[in-house]
Amino acid sequence: MKTVFRHRLATRLWHWINAVSIFILIGSGLGISNAHPRLYWGSYGANFDPAWWELPRFPSWLTIPASYNLAISRRWHLFFALVLAFGLLAYMIVSLANRHFARKLRVRRSDLSPRNLMADLREHLALRFHDPAHPTAYNIFQKLSYVAVIFILLPLVILTGLALSPGMNAGMPWLLDLFGGRQSARSIHFLCMIGLAGFTVIHLALVILAGAINETRSMITGWWRVPEEPKP
Repeated sequence: MKTVFRHRLATRLWHWINAVSIFILIGSGLGISNAHPRLYWGSYGANFDPAWWELPRFPSWLTIPASYNLAISRRWHLFFALVLAFGLLAYMIVSLANRHFARKLRVRRSDLSPRNLMADLREHLALRFHDPAHPTAYNIFQKLSYVAVIFILLPLVILTGLALSPGMNAGMPWLLDLFGGRQSARSIHFLCMIGLAGFTVIHLALVILAGAINETRSMITGWWRVPEEPKP
């Protein structure tokens, strides 16, 4: 069976740091949400204001900590928000320097052609997730999802999180104006969390379908065993 080097050290480190950070941030964020499970647009929102979304009260098995404790949820959330933000910054700097983004995530016009999109969709439905001719290359759905997460969802969730911090508002008051007010920033923050949670679930499902042991090994060691193509 052919083995290829698939993931550099920086990618592997960032992947695992990110996995832990997002897991804790989602759990602690849901714990924070339970203190006031309503979302608003604009600058203000309180118990008797009309909310655009009445959130459910999340069960203890989804929150960090399991028992309701707003102060502890905030401590976990703020610490791992820093880990997430500085981890993303470091990963972007390294990936620009070693041309990882240009080599792996560059989306070409031909990638977005209807013919190519449909071909990749058929391959996914058949549970074939790599190109036998270029086994280390990302397919178009991988490229688009990673670009959306790295350059849209993660920066948005970090910036809206900063906008929600009273301490940051004093130094960067323009952040609240950028997102249309504190409550709008909170709503966008929550929607980005949903996007990241959805990406995580789909990512894990595809890892399992593609071969969990092989995929996990490659993200630990960097080396990936290319699945053998079925004989006609």
